[in-house]
Amino acid sequence: MLKKLSVLAAFGVSAVAFGATAQAEECGAVSIAEMNWASAELMANVDKIILEEGYGCDVSKVPGATETTFASMNEKGQPDVAPELWINAVRTALEAAKKEGSLVALNNGPITGLGEGWWVTPKFAKEHPDLDTVEKVLAHPELFPDAEDESKGAFYGCPAGWGCQLVNANLFRAFEMEKKGWTLVDPGSAAGLDGSMAKANDRGENWFGYYWNPTSMVGKYNMVMLPFEASYAGDDNWNNCIALAEQDCADPKPTSWIKSEVETVVTDDFMEKSGPAADYFKARIFPGDVMNAMLVYMNENQANGEDAAYEFLAKYPEVWTKWVSEDVAEKVKKEL
Repeated sequence: MLKKLSVLAAFGVSAVAFGATAQAEECGAVSIAEMNWASAELMANVDKIILEEGYGCDVSKVPGATETTFASMNEKGQPDVAPELWINAVRTALEAAKKEGSLVALNNGPITGLGEGWWVTPKFAKEHPDLDTVEKVLAHPELFPDAEDESKGAFYGCPAGWGCQLVNANLFRAFEMEKKGWTLVDPGSAAGLDGSMAKANDRGENWFGYYWNPTSMVGKYNMVMLPFEASYAGDDNWNNCIALAEQDCADPKPTSWIKSEVETVVTDDFMEKSGPAADYFKARIFPGDVMNAMLVYMNENQANGEDAAYEFLAKYPEVWTKWVSEDVAEKVKKEL
């Protein structure tokens, strides 16, 4: 009898091992791009944990950035997944790859409320509810006195060398902001831009300038992005003028900011091997306020992407359990 039990036990262990192996083989090895900004680091690590613990995938992370990751996926088929690909920078080539079937967008909105634009402090928005668009604020430079010349309004653009520096400079000209009494302030660096925003909020002063979302700064200070009354003036105006150096943009037209689009993009190889893991990516949407809260957590605690991923999974089960089946959710919870 003892021998029989030993045989059955051995068979049971083998069966469990075979089941785990089969599950891993069904998903297989998956490489995920860990992009070099905080929200993408968080997403890549959340994806890794859920794919490994919930779906039995063998996940590796590879360093990435928008253009380099896309080029590698497009030309080499690696990595398998780009969790947060900002597609405006690679739109033409990406659309061609989608048509060929080599790349697939599983999610065209993995974070809500994202975008670039012009922002004010929440205190200003509350005190001036009537000034609720960019154009209305542009009529009141006196509310944002420049420290170096208080007779002019200060608009904070991007540091020199950033792509958004060109955009802001050309929009500054398109809206004739100098004639309206504004100065375009170069903050000098990312720290300078953040510092100007932090200083204004901490002192209860007004601030008007460029920023983007999701970010820890927007999350920490609850910054308010203003809509443009001007409609989007078209890709030709944006791509062939607004986004170029001033000498290449002789006649910029007033326009709203180009729509920021982010997709979760995977390779055709991933689609073939991933099984139900593909459905996870289709459902995986981070609410903007939750993402910003996590970015604040990362900033204040010097947390890396992996630390933040475990914090997110522990703190927001009501969010991520909607992305997966009950069975997968339970497997992930056991590992937290």
